Amino acid sequence: MTTTDPIIAVLGTGIIGAPVARNLSRSGFTVRAWNRSRHKVEALAADGVYAAATPAEAVQGADVVLTVLNDGARVLQTIEAAAPGLAEGTIWLQLSTVGEVVDELAEYATKAGLVFVDAPVQGTRQPAELGKLVVMAAGPTDVRPTVQPLFDAIGSRTVWIGEDGTTGKASRLKLVLNTWVIALTHGVGEALALAEQLDVDPQQFVDIVTGGPMDNGYFQGKSAAILSGDYTTSFSVDNAAKDARLVLDAARRTGIRMDTVEAGHQRFARASAQGHGAKDMAAGYFASFSS
Repeated sequence: MTTTDPIIAVLGTGIIGAPVARNLSRSGFTVRAWNRSRHKVEALAADGVYAAATPAEAVQGADVVLTVLNDGARVLQTIEAAAPGLAEGTIWLQLSTVGEVVDELAEYATKAGLVFVDAPVQGTRQPAELGKLVVMAAGPTDVRPTVQPLFDAIGSRTVWIGEDGTTGKASRLKLVLNTWVIALTHGVGEALALAEQLDVDPQQFVDIVTGGPMDNGYFQGKSAAILSGDYTTSFSVDNAAKDARLVLDAARRTGIRMDTVEAGHQRFARASAQGHGAKDMAAGYFASFSS
């Protein structure tokens, strides 16, 4: 890297934010980070990431700010808390899944004099750790040369949405992708639950699917989690329920029915009520065993 490379602030160092900050630092960027739970950001010190005490401290002097938080409300709350340290013209890369709230965030950016890039990512813990996220980005074309090296550090691919720089398109594409993820997750969980109740060997189900047209990496990962009982969190049940709600909110606005997502949202909520909310979303499987 050169001395002209931007200084980066990462707000939010959870399952995705921590490896994002780490990979940016390992790529040679100067990275400052903040997280509500301070121990999570302090754990990044060994990777050269400066642990800021407040959002405003993290963004002081930063050229680019990344928000990697749980939902739109927390993103807005955090960027407002960072406002005293933000300079006009700072580039704001919004990586969180926020759904329709993206319009509110873009409006805030305009009022605050920030350059907003809507850039949600596809991928969970392992892709984030490996720098293999897929970045969907929509924003002004003139900032792309500045932000593309950052996307290259955290992802395997960047897909720029639209040529006019219109914000919001990337976040809406993320809702479409999450609709598919929800269907896959519950499809695997329900099939394995039924196998158990019918006294069918669930491994035989997996073996028959493996290598055929119904097979995919997601099926392999979630079926392995359920069969082994290892629900180490790549993306939690509670976060999946939040994402399902965002899909449903968008669907209601457009007037279409999303019966599968509605049912999926209920299953995630039921699994969470059973005490599985912090586990990997594959634990939606347990919703099959409760009325």
